[in-house]
Amino acid sequence: MKGKLVIIPTYNEIENVQKIIRAVLGLEGEFSVLIIDDGSPDGTAAAVEELIPEFGERLNLIRREGKLGLGTAYLTGFRWALEHGYDYVFEMDADFSHDPADLPRLLAACEGGADLAVGSRYSDGVSVVNWPIGRILMSYFASVYVRKTLGVRIFDSTAGFVCYSRRVLEAIDLDAVEMKGYGFQIEMKYSAVKLGFRLAEVPVIFVNRKEGTSKMSGSIFGEAFWGVIKLRFRKIRRKE
Repeated sequence: MKGKLVIIPTYNEIENVQKIIRAVLGLEGEFSVLIIDDGSPDGTAAAVEELIPEFGERLNLIRREGKLGLGTAYLTGFRWALEHGYDYVFEMDADFSHDPADLPRLLAACEGGADLAVGSRYSDGVSVVNWPIGRILMSYFASVYVRKTLGVRIFDSTAGFVCYSRRVLEAIDLDAVEMKGYGFQIEMKYSAVKLGFRLAEVPVIFVNRKEGTSKMSGSIFGEAFWGVIKLRFRKIRRKE
């Protein structure tokens, strides 16, 4: 096994990508990074390639043609991680809204008994910095909606800062995951809980990006709203 892989999807993150790579690979504990770039026209992938000679096998890049969605990027990364033998697999944004210094805390939660650990904005009050109040309310009540509709006790179901143990990703049928936008985050957590895995929420402070452009859109929330209703009536089965 190869330890710890941090998957970071990118689209037009030229201002952030080299800095986030250096921040993660500079941590103690020998984390590795997999960048999955969706054909960024700003040169994000080329900026990643510049660092590969410096970091060697700890830094990898998958180039995809065009914007194929956040969920499909992570699914691609999960399959790659399983094929390459990683024990723990992380989801993380490229824009420093997730603090790389919190990665060891998520890892510690999994090593301490959790099967997946969520960097949670809402498990200890509301820990969001520099978001408009409307966006905070939308995000917070999205998780309330998920808890009420699906009957799961997850305070930040849309969080994109997650550590999965290998056994969770092996058990979930990745080919059956339906939601491709931010609803993907809900579906993965719900699937893990329904399969009997233990989820821990680790309080983190989420800071709105300082550089680059947000990829959030109304259609993302529309997919999540209707997708949660569909999830309520789906049978989640362990991959055979």
